[in-house]
Amino acid sequence: MSDTIDQKRPKLIVVVAFDRGEDGELFPAFGPADQQSEDRAIRTARALAAKHAGVIAWSRDADPMLGDYGPPNTLFSSGDLPDME
Repeated sequence: MSDTIDQKRPKLIVVVAFDRGEDGELFPAFGPADQQSEDRAIRTARALAAKHAGVIAWSRDADPMLGDYGPPNTLFSSGDLPDME
């Protein structure tokens, strides 16, 4: 049996919604909330988009045991979002 990884790499899939405070600054109003699938993350983000100043759903390959994370991939975004670095 080979050591190649035949199964999918684990993914971190997250939705975060933002609102504006009285000072105009964006703050997380929902999340970051882990999602079980990219489709579910997109549905959740779309539902939140009408209720918040901004929302983003993203995913990345992740192996928390090794501390190995791939680049983030935006699945859905709407409205005003803080600079994400």
